Amino acid sequence: MAETKANNSEKIFLEGPQSRWREFVFIVKALFEFFKGFRKFHFLGPCATVFGSARFKEGHPYYEAARKIGGDLAKLGFTVMTGGGPGIMEAANRGAKEEGGRSVGCNIVLPMEQKHNPYLDKWVNINYFFVRKVLLSKYSYAFIVLPGGYGTLDEFFEAITLIQTGKVKKFPVVLYGKEYHEKLFEHLQRMVLEGTISEQDLKLFLFTDTTDEIPVFLEEYAVKQFKLNRKKIPFPIGILGEK
Repeated sequence: MAETKANNSEKIFLEGPQSRWREFVFIVKALFEFFKGFRKFHFLGPCATVFGSARFKEGHPYYEAARKIGGDLAKLGFTVMTGGGPGIMEAANRGAKEEGGRSVGCNIVLPMEQKHNPYLDKWVNINYFFVRKVLLSKYSYAFIVLPGGYGTLDEFFEAITLIQTGKVKKFPVVLYGKEYHEKLFEHLQRMVLEGTISEQDLKLFLFTDTTDEIPVFLEEYAVKQFKLNRKKIPFPIGILGEK
């Protein structure tokens, strides 16, 4: 399967020291991706980011749960942000659009050519995972994690690690799907017993199986805590890549 030039350059970069010129070129490319994302998403207003697997199809209980969650987030006034792809991401974006809300995606360019879903008001295609992860965190006041794979768990643990270490404010995090995440939660409890995290660290997120609990939680710990509202935003400047 063919790889994009960007995927190949990232792989080479992570193989160790390269020539000064090659490393400089990589830095410039990464900076351009940050700039592109910053300008594209500057006028979104407060976001909530939904993470989850790309593999659940319409009709699956997790897809439908994400669809409802996306709609509930839109009703609260959030712009719903996802990774922009299919599955859970599509469902959350779809739910937001169905409720008249704003829906955006930060799509990763992969060898299998993941394409953005059709429920996005705007999106940006990103080649580098680390840039994408920053963008998915930068604009959000809440993180909702549904069942997914390695990437979803990576995003969940990054969010609670940043909060635990004080690198970001104590934004609300939701881990949805008790049956799916049962063993994961048991492992987290084991970590408390072993002393690698504290009992308080388990309170960094809401662990729930009820979609109706999520908007109530976010109303208290995002909307009220951060006094969120839709403020008047500056007029976009097209020449800067703003829309």
